[in-house]
Amino acid sequence: MTQSAAIIGGGVIGGGWAARFALMGWDVRVFDPDPEAERKIAEVMANAARVLPMLYEAPMPVRGAITYVGTVAEAVAGADWIQESVPERLDIKHKVIAEIQAACPEGAVLASSTSGFKPSELQQGAARPGQIMVAHPFNPVYLLPLIELVPSAVSDATTLARAKDILIGLGMFPLHVRAEIDAHIADRFLEAVWREALWLVKDGIATTEEIDNAIRYGFGLRWAQMGLFETYRVAGGEAGMRHFMAQFGPCLQWPWTKLTDVPEFTDDLVDLIAGQSDAQSGALGIRDLERLRDNNLVAILRALKQQGAAAGKLILEHDATLRGPLGDGVPLVTVRRVVPVDWTDVNGHMNEGRYGQLFSDASEELMTHVGADRDYIAAGNSYFTAETSVKYLSETHAGEDITVTTRVMLGEGKKLRLWHEMCRAADDTVLATCDQFLLHVSLDTRRSCPPLPHVAEAVERLAAAHSEVDT
Repeated sequence: MTQSAAIIGGGVIGGGWAARFALMGWDVRVFDPDPEAERKIAEVMANAARVLPMLYEAPMPVRGAITYVGTVAEAVAGADWIQESVPERLDIKHKVIAEIQAACPEGAVLASSTSGFKPSELQQGAARPGQIMVAHPFNPVYLLPLIELVPSAVSDATTLARAKDILIGLGMFPLHVRAEIDAHIADRFLEAVWREALWLVKDGIATTEEIDNAIRYGFGLRWAQMGLFETYRVAGGEAGMRHFMAQFGPCLQWPWTKLTDVPEFTDDLVDLIAGQSDAQSGALGIRDLERLRDNNLVAILRALKQQGAAAGKLILEHDATLRGPLGDGVPLVTVRRVVPVDWTDVNGHMNEGRYGQLFSDASEELMTHVGADRDYIAAGNSYFTAETSVKYLSETHAGEDITVTTRVMLGEGKKLRLWHEMCRAADDTVLATCDQFLLHVSLDTRRSCPPLPHVAEAVERLAAAHSEVDT
């Protein structure tokens, strides 16, 4: 049964929530009085639909529907998850939460995207305070996995546990903030950095672009995969964090920063920063900047995924949950996926080496299907590719949905021959083919040998079934 989410407030954050839920198979109802809300969310959805599937090797769930409704009550009726993303004014949030609770199921998760308010503040005067919690995301919600999940002392433990499970099912990382505090965890940290950046610009030390360069060419790359404390532990060398603290702790007493002071937000300061920002990025429109950001995030996240590290490990594990059995089709559909941005070359199309990776992925899926899986390999048995012949028939570009179908052309003893066809999902155009010959080997002797009986039987059964179909 399809689950449903209600999005109350369809701005940048609400639109990102809608896209994440819909792309993960949820039906979504949106309420936003803005007459432009449907257009704006459609543009966010277009961005999300292009890039989120690039993070996965597995096929995405069937996309849920996004429906726009005229009232809060229509949006929340029967919803499993309700995400409030209205402006950061407590009086508005209280009014909206009252409308939500008058019409929503008592068992629904009612979460707020607030970046600053504590859940106990949101719960003031509520009909069911225990239903309410903070689920603070980061933009773009459809790519960045972190959600600061903040309950209060009266938040319902069962609802909180359900919220965690739902977020994990969406491919996100719920960071349980165990104590209420203004601005939670991440935004307090970001505010400190932002305040110091404002002083650096105001005092003429650096421009907006120079500050951004300091982050993106330096410590930002470390933070993306190690965070703050692990980065500093490495900086301590073999002696670790204790040495780092002893070496650099005293500098905390030095007047390096102005983190306890706030520069006055004068018109001159606003004009200075806005002018520098326009000079830095004004040549690109907002959609261009979003596309650049999303492409960069996909490439970074996929690199971390390949290493099984940080946010990449999260995607790797979620990817595995999206995979299903191959079934008994002829041919077998062994790959369903979207071509990611980091697979293209200077000509703008998919690099020929990636075709080999796709066909390798297809053969690995078939291996798992016949029982030659990770356990089989760990026990000392596997198939090695002896020969391939790839034909490139048409260009393939980033963002295209593609499938690979596989037929077992030969399955006798230690010999296995596979025929793969890579097709564009939109029109079934054959983009490339691969004739692959493999030999079963013992990983102990590194020599060819017959497969174990259960694998041999499965391969022979497939070869017989596939030989009955015309090529």
